[in-house]
Amino acid sequence: MPENSNGPDVVIVGGGIGGLANALALTQKGLRVRVLERAPEFGEVGAGLQIAPNCTRILAQWGVLDEVKSLGVLPQRLVMKDAVGGGELTALDLADVERRYGFPYMVIHRSDLHGTLLRACQRAGVDLVTDVRVTAYEQGEGGAVAVHDGGREFAPVVIAADGLYSVARRMLSDDEPVSSSYVAYRGAIPVEQVESMDVSLSDVVVYVGPKCHFVQYPLRHGEMFNQVAVFESPKALAGEEDWGTPDELDAAFEETCDNVRGGLPLMWRDRWWRMYDRDPISNWVRGRVALTGDAAHPPLQYLAQGAVMAIEDAWVLAEHVGAQLSRDRLDWDAALAAYNAVRPQHCERVLTTARAWGELWHHTGEKRLWRNEVMQSRDVHDYSFVDWLYGPTALTPDQLAPMFSSLDEDGQESSTVGEPLAAAG
Repeated sequence: MPENSNGPDVVIVGGGIGGLANALALTQKGLRVRVLERAPEFGEVGAGLQIAPNCTRILAQWGVLDEVKSLGVLPQRLVMKDAVGGGELTALDLADVERRYGFPYMVIHRSDLHGTLLRACQRAGVDLVTDVRVTAYEQGEGGAVAVHDGGREFAPVVIAADGLYSVARRMLSDDEPVSSSYVAYRGAIPVEQVESMDVSLSDVVVYVGPKCHFVQYPLRHGEMFNQVAVFESPKALAGEEDWGTPDELDAAFEETCDNVRGGLPLMWRDRWWRMYDRDPISNWVRGRVALTGDAAHPPLQYLAQGAVMAIEDAWVLAEHVGAQLSRDRLDWDAALAAYNAVRPQHCERVLTTARAWGELWHHTGEKRLWRNEVMQSRDVHDYSFVDWLYGPTALTPDQLAPMFSSLDEDGQESSTVGEPLAAAG
């Protein structure tokens, strides 16, 4: 075990999904972990999440997949439709996906996944501390310090899971969040409100349209129904401060099919989420401070990999810690270097592909027709576009799966056009 007899082996800043995933993974390796959460209690806001096999594989290893499955839904298909005409473009058979990758594709309420990780951390003995606002990070002798409004927390390693506006990231980059000018409206409602509508209660359905898309899927054993409406804001493009308002929502979907327009009145209209990401950075570690989750790689949502990447981060770091401990000595610098050698490379691919994917989904005019033709020509059992994403998480750079190649509008091979099937939300 590492030397730090009077305190935690690891301090984690941020008690969201990424922070708790790191806490659970490292505690299961035998480390003492303290989590500092800014809010007065641990919790998550939002609605639905999609978790692909590269995530459920890790949840199974941590011993929490059964609980997650008991709270979520295993949909039958992932379906993409044209938002204007309403016709089906392509689909993934999710039972076949599970056979291929060995683990299921699930949808779950964000708070249910967070709650599962929180309960697992409590059972594991993680020190969970609330009402702590970390304002700075410092290097210390043999470790690092999280400086907060009530004092200072030292540990051999400090992990910053402090989100899109991460304080720790400033140690590594002077970049700022990048606005996509897109806005997301969400709404998780009792399923009774949609039973009379033409919706699927067994599939994840994504309608892709001109500068907009609409996502629908069931939650909590089919007792709830989740919807996500995403669109480009003209006010954001014009540089106005008040952008993404409900009038823009309605205008963005005026030309879409009845099924999409029928769901819009059921969205939460008193809140909306402006969609930001950040440019990828290649280094997430400074001394004994390491970034994780959205602090390191906030994505646009088009690949539904935001929470998944955070969980993968936690697993990879913990596996490298475990490898060190198996040698009866934890070399933190070696473990952090191994983590830093593989995770930025993978997550850069996810971030850049998500941006390209959003462009693909939101094509207009002739490009939209081209996209529809490409999607309709895809074989239902063609996994060449998602093998790099849904396969086993790489621990070393040589384990990273090769990227897919696709065709652009001119029929030329490209690795950046984007995969024609996945779901944001």
